[in-house]
Amino acid sequence: MSRRWVASVGVLAFVAVSGVARAAGLLPLPDIRTSHRVTQKYTCATGRILQVTYLNATNGQSFAVLPVKGRQMLFVNVMSGSGAKYQAGSYTWWTKGPQATLYDAMLGEDAPPLLSDCVTIVR
Repeated sequence: MSRRWVASVGVLAFVAVSGVARAAGLLPLPDIRTSHRVTQKYTCATGRILQVTYLNATNGQSFAVLPVKGRQMLFVNVMSGSGAKYQAGSYTWWTKGPQATLYDAMLGEDAPPLLSDCVTIVR
């Protein structure tokens, strides 16, 4: 069996698995297992209702999945002086108790948040 043939089969298998995962809406990360999943709804100062899913992994990492400008984004928990701070590219989702704020660093240090005064909706 030639190396080129084996490499071609490997690439085709990866593309096929990636396509299936995308079609199913999954993010396959077999080495990161979640131990706890919570979905919260927030109402923000603009009146927008935002649904956020928090994932705690068995390795100690935490993630938040929330929509930004019409697309779902995966945020990773980073160090914070208070509250829980999550980062995805230039976006920061910062929660403190039942309140949360969404920032975009690309807008500048003094720019207002994209979403502010977001408060957890108690069910």
